[in-house]
Amino acid sequence: MKKNADAPQETKPLKEYEILIGEWSMEGRHPLLPTAIYGHSVFEWLRKDALLAWHFKWDDGKGVPDAYSIIGHDDTLDHCTVLYTDERGVARIYLMSLSDGIWKQWRDSEGFLQRMTATFSNDNKTIQTQGELSRDGLNWEGDLSIKFTKKP
Repeated sequence: MKKNADAPQETKPLKEYEILIGEWSMEGRHPLLPTAIYGHSVFEWLRKDALLAWHFKWDDGKGVPDAYSIIGHDDTLDHCTVLYTDERGVARIYLMSLSDGIWKQWRDSEGFLQRMTATFSNDNKTIQTQGELSRDGLNWEGDLSIKFTKKP
């Protein structure tokens, strides 16, 4: 086996995502639903500082699916990649960043763009997200927004 002179670069650790680790209660709102939906999320390391698992489940999602994501980092990019799948069989790739108390997730797929921006409370025990979607890349409308509250 031939040795490569350029050793692989170590992947940037996901230390900034430590703030998400744990269990969270969720209150979700969607423009197409008349009332809030409730559920819970769990963030846990698959490999400390390298791979993060995110599972969320709705008590009665009223059509909003339960989902599972794996979050990782490419050694050449500043943002993370999120592999998402849900109970409908939908599979998507999102990009994600988290810095200075702002958590962003986005997907630029032709005909169905999505973005989410979240802010943390001063004590980091509450996260408020605002989701949006666009079908043309110009006009944005409300999508699922979630308030996360950290469980003790």
